[in-house]
Amino acid sequence: MGSEKTDNRVDVPFSGDERTLLCSFLDFLRGTIEHKCRGLGDEDAARPVLPSQLTTAAGIVKHLRWVENYWFRVALAGEPSKAPYTQDDPDADWRVEPGETISGLLADYAAECTASRELVAGLDLDHEVAFRGDERLSVRWVLIHMIEETGRHAGHLDVVRELLDGTTGE
Repeated sequence: MGSEKTDNRVDVPFSGDERTLLCSFLDFLRGTIEHKCRGLGDEDAARPVLPSQLTTAAGIVKHLRWVENYWFRVALAGEPSKAPYTQDDPDADWRVEPGETISGLLADYAAECTASRELVAGLDLDHEVAFRGDERLSVRWVLIHMIEETGRHAGHLDVVRELLDGTTGE
C-alpha cells in the first residue's frame, strides 16, 4: 500500500540534469504555495495572524507573483515593471486590496509562473543579462534565487496557515 498523492505538486526526481532538478524543485515549491492555500476563504486568506499585518496567506501569494514577474520578466527579459510597489509604497505587492480574492491571486501567480517557465525554457542556464549597472545576471542564479525565495515564503505560509486554522503538514 503506497501513499496516495493528495495534491498536484510535481514529483521532484532524485537525479537528472541541472535544469531538470532546478526547475522541478522550483515547481514543487510553487505547487506548495497553492497547496498551503487550498481551502482558505478570502477573509481568512487576508487575515493577519503575525505581528506583520502584511504577512497574510493572500499577501504572500501576491508578493510571490510580483517576485516571479521581477526576476523573470523584468530582470531576465528586460520588460518594464508593472509591479504595484513604488518608492512611496514599497510594500504594495504584499497588500491585499479590496476586491482581491485568494482564488484570483492564485490564478495570477499561476499565470506568472507559467510565463516564467516559458521564458526559462528558451534560455541556457549560463545565459546572462546586464543587471544593476555593470553586473551580470544568469538564468541559473535566478532559478536558484527563486528556489530560495519561494521556499522561504512557503515556510512563512506554513506558519500563517497553522495559526489561521491549525492546518499543518507538508
